[in-house]
Amino acid sequence: MRKFMVLACVLGLFAGLAMAAETENYPKAEFFGGYQYSRLEGGVNANGFGFALNGNFNNYFGITADFGSAFTTQSGVSIHNYSYTFGPQLSLRANKAYTPFVHVLIGGDHASASFAGVTATGNGYAMLAGGGADFNFSQHMAFRGGADWLMLHNNGVTSSKNLRMVTGIVFKY
Repeated sequence: MRKFMVLACVLGLFAGLAMAAETENYPKAEFFGGYQYSRLEGGVNANGFGFALNGNFNNYFGITADFGSAFTTQSGVSIHNYSYTFGPQLSLRANKAYTPFVHVLIGGDHASASFAGVTATGNGYAMLAGGGADFNFSQHMAFRGGADWLMLHNNGVTSSKNLRMVTGIVFKY
């Protein structure tokens, strides 16, 4: 039994050294910030901003937290929409010049509409499915372009004909 323990410790030590010596050429974390355009069901065009944080577990799989906003005023009605979604992201890091990715994110949504001093708000859930590509300036910085299908469910109403496009800068660590 003692020999087995010593052998297990030696093999564990060698395995740990081998893993430490392995070159890991993928970023452990990525932070995105930029512009967001949303085309909401009913012909509503909204501008806003988006933020995303992605933690990578290996060269192709990570978990993303995405926070988006959209603002517009139509016919005197001020509309604000905020989404916060989380989920898996798959990236293809086969080329150093660009990194395409896909994701499916699920989370929440907060919407409000104001007219003549009266405000109505609602909370619901949101789902994003889509992807994009990071065009790498360097190992630590990239330009991102992406598009997502956006489904919103708020106050008993489901809106599934929505498009969200983002563009901005990614910092990779």
